[in-house]
Amino acid sequence: MPLDNTEFLTRQKHVLQSMQPNSIAIVPASSLVTRSSDTEYPFRQDSYFHYLCGFPEPDAWLLLTNHQRYSNGMGILFCLDKDPTMEIWHGRRIGPKQAKGDYGVDLTFAVDELEQRLEDIIDGHQHLYFAAGHNRHADEVVSTALQSLRNAPKQSKQAPASSIDLRLILDEMRLIKSAAEIDLMRRAAAISTQAHIRATKFATSAKNEYHLEAEIHHEFAMQGAKYPAYGTIVGAGDNSCILHYTENNQELKDGDLVLIDAGCEWQGYASDITRTFPVSGQFSVAQKQLYQLVLDAQLAAFEVIKPNNTIAQASETAIAVITQGLLELGILQGELADNIERLTYREFYMHGLSHWLGLDVHDVGHYKVDGQDRPLLAGMVLTVEPGIYIAPDADVESKWRGIGIRIEDNLLITSNGFENLTEAAPKTIDAIEALMKKSH
Repeated sequence: MPLDNTEFLTRQKHVLQSMQPNSIAIVPASSLVTRSSDTEYPFRQDSYFHYLCGFPEPDAWLLLTNHQRYSNGMGILFCLDKDPTMEIWHGRRIGPKQAKGDYGVDLTFAVDELEQRLEDIIDGHQHLYFAAGHNRHADEVVSTALQSLRNAPKQSKQAPASSIDLRLILDEMRLIKSAAEIDLMRRAAAISTQAHIRATKFATSAKNEYHLEAEIHHEFAMQGAKYPAYGTIVGAGDNSCILHYTENNQELKDGDLVLIDAGCEWQGYASDITRTFPVSGQFSVAQKQLYQLVLDAQLAAFEVIKPNNTIAQASETAIAVITQGLLELGILQGELADNIERLTYREFYMHGLSHWLGLDVHDVGHYKVDGQDRPLLAGMVLTVEPGIYIAPDADVESKWRGIGIRIEDNLLITSNGFENLTEAAPKTIDAIEALMKKSH
């Protein structure tokens, strides 16, 4: 179920209370993006705008003011007006009248009135909260209104004396997920988990990377998640060593591993899962050794994931496990501490362990506070995704070359540890081989 409107109104109230007195916040929606000629890409709402009001249409604006003349604050929504002709061609519009009732804002106007009204609405506020640089068109509209106010002192108009980045408030809010958000993220994770299971089972019958991509996307769509949360990665053989590989058009060959990094978007919220498995259904000895090393690194990192610990601590743990394992396999040489200090492991593990997850797959929120690593808190959602990637031309024994492995799960921080939202997607060697054997 979509979020209840009370969730959005609660967020708006929190923003109003977080702003300095006599302030106004301006939040633009996304616009349609032209694909070619007179066609557009599927519309995806701006995450900040969606977070604050859930209004689903393009070209809308939300204004929040706590000016002293409004005792409880005020929300104002500008949106596309009703237009029977345009609605025949492009679909129904909610319109200002219905939006006021459905979305609980105090005032609504047609977006065509924005530029003529914006100057008067901003006038008299001491502070403007706005994410400058986030939306180029919005920057121009707001800048024009501010400049007009600055040029009109004889009309007793006054532009805000200061401009503050609204993201300072919203990014902190979005880091901690509400119970309703967590339910949506559990659903996104469940759909994506089932898609990964489906693709794994189909792999021994598939002939091309795009066959597995199709299985993933079909499962998303059949469960009502129309779009992936990001470009799906299906990399077989050497392609598994390309971190953001998205061509997904090469033949699947027995003896190769295939890495699938895919997650759906559900009601605006992302999931992000990676699993790696053998095309044939059976790991080779070398593949098993490297795979188990990545899994051991992830499980070791899990031991550190709990409130008051940090992502950096979990990352250090995973790095130590991977580096020690690479030494034991003869892929690295020397002492553990020296290899870690010299970052030699980065030839084979070159990305970070984790990122925040939410409305965006790489969600907002600083990883440091006052120069210190941010402690994990209940309600945060993050990925844990160690990997090993040995390039086809790496200076190692030939049996290791062209093997890329990543294992990624989505963790919700709880009061005493974490909940693995994507646990149901098999990832042990025995579980993967058993699942693929059943599919024959």
